[in-house]
This record gives sequence, C-alpha cells and structure tokens, in this order.
Amino acid sequence: MRSLPLPLALTARLSPVAVLACVGWALTSGPAAPPAAAGHQTARKAPAVSASAAPSAGAAAQTYATAPAPCAAVPAATVKSLVPGAKPAGKEIPSTDTDLRRTCSWNALQGYDYRWLDVSFEIGKSEQETTKEYEQRVAEKSGGGAVPGLGDSAYSVVNLTTEDKQQTREGVVLVRVANALVIVTYNGSDFETKKAPGTDEINKGAIKAAKSAVAALGGGQG
Repeated sequence: MRSLPLPLALTARLSPVAVLACVGWALTSGPAAPPAAAGHQTARKAPAVSASAAPSAGAAAQTYATAPAPCAAVPAATVKSLVPGAKPAGKEIPSTDTDLRRTCSWNALQGYDYRWLDVSFEIGKSEQETTKEYEQRVAEKSGGGAVPGLGDSAYSVVNLTTEDKQQTREGVVLVRVANALVIVTYNGSDFETKKAPGTDEINKGAIKAAKSAVAALGGGQG
C-alpha cells in the first residue's frame, strides 16, 4: 500500500484539541430571602419559621453533580465500528474542571479512510441554565433537526466542508438531560477519492455514540 502525505485539514485535526470554549455557565446566586413580616402589636417578634427550615431559592438540587468518565462512555464495539483502527481507550482532553467538563477523542486513519469521534460532557449549575445553553447552541447550528426519544431534548446536524479539494463530512449531536449537556462530534474523509462519507452514515454514527454517552450519565448523578 502506498503512503500518502496527510493533507492540511487532517494535520490540523490531529493537533491537540483545545478545551471547549464558552462552555462555562454564569454562576448566579438565588434571590435573597423575603423580609420577615412585622409583628402585630407586641414588641417581640414571633418565631414563625426557623431560618434552617426555610429552603434557599438558590439551593435547587442538581440531577448531575459531576461529569462521567468520557472515554468509558462509548463501548469498545461502538468505537470499533465508528472509528476503525482506533484504540478503544480513547484519549481524554485536559480540562480546567473535570467535575464540570470532560471530553474524550478517538481518531484513526485506516488505509485512506479517516474517522474522528469526540464525546463531551458539560454539567451546568441548574436545569434552567443548561436549557438556555442548549437552545443557544442549537440556534448556532442551523439546518439540522430534533432527535426524538433521546434525553430531554436532542438535536443533530450534518455539514460538508471542502478544503484543498478534500471533502469532510461532520455530524454534531447535542443532547440535554436535566442539567447536563452531551456533545458528540463525528466526522470522516476518504483521502483516496477525496470524497466524504454519506450524510446518513455520519448522522447515524453520531447519534449512536450520543445514545451511549447519555446512558453513561448515570454515573454522574448527585
């Protein structure tokens, strides 16, 4: 088999993946407790409700407190089918806060066929904030559609790019489950024909990985 120089697009893709930008949610504190009602005619205030008994508005319980191990989120058989030639263990990308954000990558060039898979988990402070973040990301990726029956909300989109006459097709699946976001990116190229895999192949592959990742969220419940 003849060797083939890797094009610029592949060389750049194989570089260390930067930590996902703009994934932090603004930390907000809950509203202050309402002032105690004034007494009627006595100077002494009646202890109607103790401070410890009053729930804090900002202390809503989180469904997920930590991000699960991303490299264990996709079964080895799935990795083998989506990224032929890749090591099932994957490679975790460094994160500034592994409780809140974790990403694993698998990539391989087998012959002339190249595949890349990323699976990321992001844990938000609340379901409301995570929902807002999910909706914002969906709005930035037009042209896709909802994925029924996956998480609380799920969206997938596939795009084709061409660089130096080399096509690459990339699918992205966004899933919200309570206060957690799952982001799956899956792409591929054929460096012999310079064509990309079909839309259906990439879309189904990304959704398959997303289903495994959502199932892995159970380990991050608070």
